[in-house]
Amino acid sequence: MRNPDRLEQIYDIVLTLHKKYFPDWRVMQLINNFYTWHDYKFKSDGYYLEDIEFIARFKNFVREVTGDYFD
Repeated sequence: MRNPDRLEQIYDIVLTLHKKYFPDWRVMQLINNFYTWHDYKFKSDGYYLEDIEFIARFKNFVREVTGDYFD
């Protein structure tokens, strides 16, 4: 079983980026836009992403959509 304590860090990253870059987007709008982008870009199902890979790709999505190359 995966350690449930990892979830808070993941959600914090997503929340921070959502609030900063897409504050007007609904939660499902953000999820759907990421999922659609991921499917198109990687030709793979995001369902199977490990957490660390999800965060890397989510940050990549934010960079491509916003043009902001944050740390």
